[in-house]
Amino acid sequence: MTPEPEKRYSIKEIFYSLQGEGVRAGTPNVFVRFAGCNFNCKLATHGFDCDTDFAHGEKMTAAEILRAAEAELAGNGLPPCDLLQFGARSVIFTGGEPMLQLDTALAYSFQVRGFYLAIETNGSIAIPMRLRNLLDWICVSPKCPEADLKVLYADELKYVIAAGGELPTPRAQAEHYQISPAADGDRVPYATIQWCIAMVKRNPRWRLSVQQHKAWGVR
Repeated sequence: MTPEPEKRYSIKEIFYSLQGEGVRAGTPNVFVRFAGCNFNCKLATHGFDCDTDFAHGEKMTAAEILRAAEAELAGNGLPPCDLLQFGARSVIFTGGEPMLQLDTALAYSFQVRGFYLAIETNGSIAIPMRLRNLLDWICVSPKCPEADLKVLYADELKYVIAAGGELPTPRAQAEHYQISPAADGDRVPYATIQWCIAMVKRNPRWRLSVQQHKAWGVR
């Protein structure tokens, strides 16, 4: 019997940087950015234009992805993950839409190497329970109608809103609720920031979350 070929994931990039927005802003993470998305976000339909090419990626096995992530740590002067100190390093699975590809095999390979596992998803694809049990932090940033949302419980719920946009009544439940002003390239229009500030004032359980990494000059 011919053995099945090892699964390969389409990866846009892997890099080490600081989380620039949301509750975990300022924390160092290895970002594993998957190629491919099930939405094509445009200003007219989603309130912002997606400015990243997610269509093309490098095919990599789980072992290759893990080695690349650990190489990013080593390249920044950090020792390999301490297997006895779980959560000493953090990885964020993002995209694109990571749930088009992320599975328990890849997530587990990072967990056993001591990584804290976070995901940023648009919530339109359900997270299987076995995978969910491996994830330490789930951030949902909906890009679909509320009725189509499949991830209904998260640590963080974040809506990207432009000036004039409305805050939906969320179907998902979360520990933290975030409003993120929509960027126009590398800048956020002043009118959008003021609109979102006013929205937070009217909805006090929500918090303003800006893309601080752009001001810091990091990826």
